[in-house]
Amino acid sequence: MTELRKRGGGGDPDSTDNISDKEADGEDRLGLCGEEDGDLEGDCKAYTPDVPPSTDNTPQCLNKALEGLSSRWRNWWVRGILSMTMISGFFLIIYLGPIMLIVVVMSVQIKCFQEIITIGYRVYHSYELPWFRTLSWYFLICVNYFFYGETVADYFGALVQREEPLQFLVRYHRFISFTLYVIGFCMFVLSLVKKHYRLQFYMFAWTHVTLLIVVTQSHLVIQNLFEGMIWFIVPISIVICNDIMAYLFGFFFGRTPLIKLSPKKTWEGFIGGFFSTVVFGFIFAYLLSQYQYFVCPVEYNSETNRFAVECEPSSLFVMQEYRLPAMVQNVIRWETVKLYPFQIHSIALSTFASLIGPFGGFFASGFKRAFKIKDFADTIPGHGGIMDRFDCQYLMATFVHVYIASFIRGPNPSKVLQQLLVLQPEQQLSIFNTLRAHLREKGMLPPAVPEAQ
Repeated sequence: MTELRKRGGGGDPDSTDNISDKEADGEDRLGLCGEEDGDLEGDCKAYTPDVPPSTDNTPQCLNKALEGLSSRWRNWWVRGILSMTMISGFFLIIYLGPIMLIVVVMSVQIKCFQEIITIGYRVYHSYELPWFRTLSWYFLICVNYFFYGETVADYFGALVQREEPLQFLVRYHRFISFTLYVIGFCMFVLSLVKKHYRLQFYMFAWTHVTLLIVVTQSHLVIQNLFEGMIWFIVPISIVICNDIMAYLFGFFFGRTPLIKLSPKKTWEGFIGGFFSTVVFGFIFAYLLSQYQYFVCPVEYNSETNRFAVECEPSSLFVMQEYRLPAMVQNVIRWETVKLYPFQIHSIALSTFASLIGPFGGFFASGFKRAFKIKDFADTIPGHGGIMDRFDCQYLMATFVHVYIASFIRGPNPSKVLQQLLVLQPEQQLSIFNTLRAHLREKGMLPPAVPEAQ
């Protein structure tokens, strides 16, 4: 495996990353070493030790079945077989319901965080930084406590109202979250040791950027899920489709390189993936829009203590007739067409997934090139780590959340009611009287009957 550039070495001149001496010098000027600062001498003695190469964990039975093929076709079959296996598992998880989807999202989040933190730990392992990994996981717990506590307060008001300990935790949730973070912050300051100050602050920033990328985005994935499983399934599926179709078009027809960060990406794959994803998203949105199980918001039923996905579908998921533009009418001889409005939104989602989503992968490629590693981990044979598969998904999750908030979501009566149930009785009574007076002014309630003298 190509060695990581040491301090004083310009890197491997034959490296596929093709990092010039000028770039290496530039990184030294911006990097961890201070040549005139005696306190930083330890940082300069051992700069970015080797990251252990990833191992091939392809099942032996698969290796044996494909041993006669060239490495190119062998990799194609390994990726294809594992992709189909993962897609099958994804649909099984959907069948098991929203609770299982939430568990999977949290598991993926933890694994992605572990992969990125492990890279940082391995790269700087020789420094034996005090408490680095312990503090990283502590901050992960703190951030998850904050985000999922907010989710409990927003979506499980009835449950909170019933349980006294939960009422206390929700009422002081942000203060508790801040206290937990401050404890970690103080622990970090106390762990600072001479000669490693700059590196320790660098790793502190590493941890927080990882939390921003992984935890915040996975929280948005779950927020999208509560809007209806269709907002979870369709975005994830179109990113998977784009990844597969771009790979296939690039594998069979790719000739023109797309971006230097990912030499194997081609314009042919990029364009083929775009059109395939738009068509797939449009058809897939049509199929899912027909079922309440996918289109209804995921809500907690306090009577049955279960998640419910039953509702009267919103106008987004009711078939409507649209008049086609005159130019299109002349071509296909149709004046109108019946569609679910969500299908139109699926075109916007598919366009983002195809044109902007891949930049999440390019970002990950730049990160891996910075540390001269092939993959984040070797969890999935032929694919790399979990983060290698979810680099585009997190960017997509943010877009979907913003899209829903900007163009889809209106006032949610159920959510408002849950928030009201958490209030004190006198506060609820005050809101009731104010609302009653407002409805009487609008003429929606009969005027108050004057009391008898």
